[in-house]
Amino acid sequence: MLFAIAYALLAFIAITCLFAFVRGGIAERVGAAIILANLLAGVLNEAAFHYELATLATDGLTALALLIVAVRYASFWQGGVMLLYALQFALDAYYLVLDRPRDNLHVILNNIDFFGVGLCLAIGTVLTWRLHRRDAAA
Repeated sequence: MLFAIAYALLAFIAITCLFAFVRGGIAERVGAAIILANLLAGVLNEAAFHYELATLATDGLTALALLIVAVRYASFWQGGVMLLYALQFALDAYYLVLDRPRDNLHVILNNIDFFGVGLCLAIGTVLTWRLHRRDAAA
């Protein structure tokens, strides 16, 4: 069951990033590229290496990159995504520092957080798309 949810989440994030590349502005495209790079790094790490420190570093770098993009483009949705990645970083750090094995709670919180990231990206893309359509009509 958890694998089905994880695969559905991966598909949702991939489709959302594709939607951002096609219909979003520059901020959405850059954010989608960062999120997609994080997703690919995470899948590669989980499939081949299983390094908890790599997961922590990837999420920390992603949060930092999204902070820079959020400040550069002054986009509220990217601020939300950056905060969600900061929560993800805190979750990974908690499990790493306490040397806890990943359990169902970690999987559930991770999936909820990542779904929030995809939702913020989708909402930001829709808002930008509507703004561009309204400007084009005027």
